[in-house]
Amino acid sequence: MKKVGGPLKGLLTQLKLDRSIEGWKAVELWPGVVGTQVAARAKAVSFRDGVLLVQVANASWMNEMIYLRRRFQKEINQQLGGDVVTEIKLQLDRESA
Repeated sequence: MKKVGGPLKGLLTQLKLDRSIEGWKAVELWPGVVGTQVAARAKAVSFRDGVLLVQVANASWMNEMIYLRRRFQKEINQQLGGDVVTEIKLQLDRESA
């Protein structure tokens, strides 16, 4: 029986979807990278075109995240093995504010 991993990976690369899949892994990695205290107040919610969107609970945490996001971006990219996340965009979460 033939494995589909190789051809599937090639197809994803050809369709330029491989980076998108890696980016969604960043959403999954977020809580482990930032820790439980930060993850409770800043949630990674989506990934598109290199941008990880993080919804932040309030203005105080928004300010804190402005200073921390580069560090978190670097750590996520290290875990992903490349420069997948080019930017972390912060957005105030209207539901929790």
